[in-house]
Amino acid sequence: MSRLAIKICGLSTADTVGAAVRAGASHIGFVHFLKSPRHVDADQIRALAAIAPADVERVGVVVDPTDEMLDELAATGALTALQLHGKESVQRAAAIRHRFGLSVWKAISVKTRVDIDAANAYAGAVDRLLFDAKTPDGAALPGGMGLRFDWTLLRGVAVPGPWGLSGGLSVDNVAEAVRITGAPLIDVSSGVESAPGIKDMDKIATFCKAVLQC
Repeated sequence: MSRLAIKICGLSTADTVGAAVRAGASHIGFVHFLKSPRHVDADQIRALAAIAPADVERVGVVVDPTDEMLDELAATGALTALQLHGKESVQRAAAIRHRFGLSVWKAISVKTRVDIDAANAYAGAVDRLLFDAKTPDGAALPGGMGLRFDWTLLRGVAVPGPWGLSGGLSVDNVAEAVRITGAPLIDVSSGVESAPGIKDMDKIATFCKAVLQC
């Protein structure tokens, strides 16, 4: 067994942050996007992040953010990373990384191998790539919909730098996902929920246990 990194994303309560930490999550994610059922504001992020020990990474998830929005989040002092989950260009991602001095992740929407190859453009501009399933055209949310992509698209791919896998992961399929992709970080949101935006502490525990046994 190897120690894989685990990010529990879309946390919104003290109880579920605590559950994620106890279960062995290395990263916790807070969604700052009004259209999401998982949205939390800057004050909530500050309070929730304070629950986690210092060795747990705290990731703020944003979608095509303005500098003003990022200023507000950075001012909390609560985050160690920003996850860009919109259509941010390479140049925009690099500018955010330079301005705020936080680790920057870029979510890559995947449907075909072309999408994975295109992610190479972000090499050097961001600190981590996160491969997620491409949502349908016109979808209100860019992620967190329980969709998965063909994991075999990542087989044999030399990803330039740290990366992670997201999209449609659950306790039932995460071992297969790790086996196929070799992902060093696993990111889950809807797969540990009882309803959209409602995290289930038991599901968090069983998911993390399954990942740590991979």
